[in-house]
Amino acid sequence: MTAPSLSRRLGLRDAVFIGLGSMIGAGVFAAFAPAAAAAGSGLLIGLALAAVVAFGNATSSAQLAAAHPTSGGTYAYGRAELGPWWGFVAGWGFVIGKTASCAAMALTFAAYAAPEGWERVVAAVAVVALATVNWFGVTRTAALTRVIVVVVLLCLTVAVAAAGTAPRADVLGADALWTGGWYGILQSAGLLFFAFAGYARIATMGEEVRDPERTIPRAIVLAFAGAVVAYAVVGVSVLTALGPDATAASTAPVADAVAGSAWPWAEPIVRVGAAAASLGALLALIAGIGRTTFAMAREGDLPHALAAVHPRWRVPHRAEAVVATIVVGVVLLVDVRGAIGFSSFGVLLYYFVANVAAYRQRGGVRRYPRMLQAIGAAGCGILCLTLPWQSVVAGVAVVGAGVLYRLVRRRVTRAA
Repeated sequence: MTAPSLSRRLGLRDAVFIGLGSMIGAGVFAAFAPAAAAAGSGLLIGLALAAVVAFGNATSSAQLAAAHPTSGGTYAYGRAELGPWWGFVAGWGFVIGKTASCAAMALTFAAYAAPEGWERVVAAVAVVALATVNWFGVTRTAALTRVIVVVVLLCLTVAVAAAGTAPRADVLGADALWTGGWYGILQSAGLLFFAFAGYARIATMGEEVRDPERTIPRAIVLAFAGAVVAYAVVGVSVLTALGPDATAASTAPVADAVAGSAWPWAEPIVRVGAAAASLGALLALIAGIGRTTFAMAREGDLPHALAAVHPRWRVPHRAEAVVATIVVGVVLLVDVRGAIGFSSFGVLLYYFVANVAAYRQRGGVRRYPRMLQAIGAAGCGILCLTLPWQSVVAGVAVVGAGVLYRLVRRRVTRAA
C-alpha cells in the first residue's frame, strides 16, 4: 500500500511569504511586553542574541530541508539523521510548542480586535475560520498569507513613523541596557525567540514545495532576514516611545506606542495590522502543525488515522481538524504570556534536535559551517533553561508525557 503524500504546488515567493507570515505575526505585536518585563531595555540585546541563535537554526533547517524534502520538518530530519527517538522528541516539541503559539496568535488577534470581554470567544472563532481555509488547499493558504503580509508591513511602517513622533525615552544607554542583568537578558532572548521560529513552517511544508532542494534554503534565509530587520526597527521604536516599564505593562505595546505619539489617529491602523499579522501567523501555524502531525502519524508515532489526506484538496484534513480543536481548548484556558513561554520551550527543544542533526550531516549535502550549528544547539539549550520556571516545568512534564506515550505505544504494538 502506497503511503499518502501531498502535492507540490508552492514556489519560492509562496514559501517566502509563508515564512514571513509566520514570523511577522503576533510576536512583533506581543512578545516585546514579556521580554521587557524580564530585561527592560536589555531586551534589545536579547533580540540580538535570539537572532544569532535563530540564524544558526535557520541554516540548519535549510540544509536539512534540502536533503530531506518531505513533510514534518525536524521530526523527519531527526529520524533520518539521528534515529526515531530524536525525531519523536523534535516532532512532539514542535507540536506542543506550536499549539501554544497558535493560542498566543489567536489571543493577540483578539486583544487588538475584539470588544472587551469577548477576547476568548473571538480567538476561538478565528481558529475555526482559519482551519477551514487550510482545509481547502495549500495554495489558498499561500494566497491569503501574501495579502496578510503586505497589509502587516504597511501598518508596521505607519506604526514606526508614528512612534517616531512621540517623546523619546533614553533606552539605549549602557545603564539602561543592563538593568535586567545577564539572566534577564537571556530570558528575554528565549521569549523573543518565539517570534523568529516561523521559518520552520517552510521546512514542515517541504513536501508541497516545487524544486525543494533550491527553493526551501533560499526561502528560509530570505524570510529570516526580512523578519530580523522588522523586529529590530519595531523593537527600538516601541521602547523609545513607551520606555521599558510601560512596554512591560502593556497588552498591546505597538498600539500604545502609537496612541502616545503625535499621530494618535494611526492607532486603529496599527490594530488592523496587528489583527492581520496574528491571523497570518495563525494560518501558517495551523498548516505547519497539521503537516508535522500528519508526518508523525504516517510513521506510527501518533494514531495512524491522522495520516489521512483529503482526496480532493490534498491536505492532511484530520490532523488539522484535531489541531484546531486542541488550540480552541487552549485559547479558552491560558493567557498570552504563559503561551509564549511554553511555546518557546517546545520550539527551542525542536531546534536543538535540528542543529544536532545538521551537525551530523556530511559530504555534498553540507551547505553551512558546523560552527553555526554548534552555536544554534548551545544557544537553544541555554535559552531553554533560562525561560520562566513555570514554562520549563510545564514543558518538561508535557515532553515526558509524550515520551511515555511512545513507550507504551511501542510496547503494545510489539505485543500485538
